[in-house]
Amino acid sequence: MPRTGQLLLLLVVTLGSLLVWAAPADAHAALTGSDPKQGSVVEQAPEQVELSFSEKVALSKGSIRVLDPAGKRADKGTISDLSSGSDVRYATALKPGLPDGTYTVAWQAVSADSHPVSGAFTFSIGAASDTSVALPDTEAGGGVVGTLYGAARYVAYAGFAVLVGGAAFLLICWPRGAGLRPLQRLVVGGWLALTASTLAMLLLRGSYTGSGKLGDVFDLGSLGDVLSTKTGAALVSRLLLLAAAALFVAVLFGAYARRDEGDGGAPDGEPGAEKAGSGRAPRDADERRDLGFGLGIGGAVVAIGLAATWALAEHASTGIQTALAMPMDVVHLLAVALWLGGLAALLVALYRAPAVPRPAVLRFSSVAFWSVVALAVTGVYQSWRQVGSWSALTGTWYGQLLLIKIGLIAVLVGMARISRRWTARLSVTTDEGTNTEPAEDTEAPDAAGGGGERTGKGTGKSDRSGPGTRAREAQLARQRAAVEAAADKRRRDGDPERLGLRRTVLAEAAVAVAVLAVTTVLTGVEPGRTEEEASNRQQSASSSEQSGPTNLELPFDTGGENGRGTVRLELTPGRTGNNDLHLFADTPGGKPFDVPEIKVSLTLKAKDIGPLPVTPEHITTGHWSASGVQVPMGGDWQFSVTVRTSDIDQVTVTRNAKIG
Repeated sequence: MPRTGQLLLLLVVTLGSLLVWAAPADAHAALTGSDPKQGSVVEQAPEQVELSFSEKVALSKGSIRVLDPAGKRADKGTISDLSSGSDVRYATALKPGLPDGTYTVAWQAVSADSHPVSGAFTFSIGAASDTSVALPDTEAGGGVVGTLYGAARYVAYAGFAVLVGGAAFLLICWPRGAGLRPLQRLVVGGWLALTASTLAMLLLRGSYTGSGKLGDVFDLGSLGDVLSTKTGAALVSRLLLLAAAALFVAVLFGAYARRDEGDGGAPDGEPGAEKAGSGRAPRDADERRDLGFGLGIGGAVVAIGLAATWALAEHASTGIQTALAMPMDVVHLLAVALWLGGLAALLVALYRAPAVPRPAVLRFSSVAFWSVVALAVTGVYQSWRQVGSWSALTGTWYGQLLLIKIGLIAVLVGMARISRRWTARLSVTTDEGTNTEPAEDTEAPDAAGGGGERTGKGTGKSDRSGPGTRAREAQLARQRAAVEAAADKRRRDGDPERLGLRRTVLAEAAVAVAVLAVTTVLTGVEPGRTEEEASNRQQSASSSEQSGPTNLELPFDTGGENGRGTVRLELTPGRTGNNDLHLFADTPGGKPFDVPEIKVSLTLKAKDIGPLPVTPEHITTGHWSASGVQVPMGGDWQFSVTVRTSDIDQVTVTRNAKIG
């Protein structure tokens, strides 16, 4: 394998290992609440379990499962969409007559941007109990299937860039390069990589968003479910567009390349030399221009369609301003392909082509410049849309990856400026004649085997030569070709300007591989804006549920001697689930004192729950406590404290407090 291929393979494998190492994508839709709440204890079995999300999700049958303490299904298997406006809620009905104990709610869904999310929590009916439910160790989108899917996504991006950028390089920058085998193999390799990775993603998709098992990859039922989703439709559309791209590639390297060979052999930028008496060369040039124009229009349509398959199924298709975000995403992807794919084509041409003409390098320099401009404009918009704030830019994994990508692109732009300097020096040496292509020999050189036989001159023996003579002539022709190829390689390697350009372009290609790797990881990470919004919602919900201890002061007067005072009530931590209750009795002067009896009860009138009696134990003078006080659900609870100061003097005082 040539040194260039070895370096590129090493870079791809190294950066691919980063994708394997990367953790599964964080949830793009976050669970923001549930009813019953996580860890709560309800007195009676609810009719259904409700889940609230930060954004719309796709749920299938069995996406929400409720399991009893023995691990058996406690839900009816049906899911209802209770969403209203920005309130995204789904519910699954429970079977009637559920016994007391701890129940596990396991859920799995697909975010609007195609990424799988999952989670689980528990609640109890009556009282907590042991449970035999074992939850999966891996998150949705993780494991071997998640790794394979991430690798296929990376190959798809790379294949798209090479296919579109390589073809554009040949049509825009160097049309005569369409006849070179190394460039043909590069573009065809991009098509094969994109096609194979798309097929792999289509097969892996069902298991990736579902069971996560490698054995389910070839499940036809799962494949049918995938085809009915937005992502499945995008992948199938990509395959259909790749069929059109195959026709484009066939014409580019077939009819178009043959037209170029038949235009009289003129170099780039010059008209073909007219063949004597035929007038064929001008017609070939006109036909090639017409064919090139048709390929340009058709190729642009196919390239835009391929880019749209990403925009319609991933980050750009959800969130704010989707009508603007999707076309901006298409432009962004095309700019990446024109720059990085064209860079790959230039790298191959510099290492494998006999000579790269000055106009081709200058044209690519212009294409790369405008591609960078388009990347800057669309990238700034996408960054604002996906991040939204400076805190999300530095405080979220998406924002940090985006900063890494921006840094890599800055390095890439700096290297491109160095390449432009080498291009300018290359053009100077070309003008001076030191970078010209070798003239074609008309006779065999002595080094190619002691001088070739001159056929068709003098004796005309070659016309009557036997098989041995023809074999000798073929051998000499191969030797001459090998000598000429070696001479071309020496000339290429000995040109300092060309060598400098090759090195900087190779360095650009290495950084470009890193940019593609970071871009691929970004597509699997929750955008900073949604992550921060989900975190704020969860913190808000958590603060309402964990608002600190509930403190109440209840003055009382039983009407008897020493019957006046104040009871201070503290409920810690003051949220649903288990709590500790403390009661302190003080005289009007603020001194602790004991009363013969004190009792507490809790009532949630809105849900007809209670009164739930609590009998605290006496700890010390004026202090009583009770542990394990259950608050089954959030709401406006009424605390009733009964104080008895003598055999006949007793009073009950009440006070309401909201518990999340």
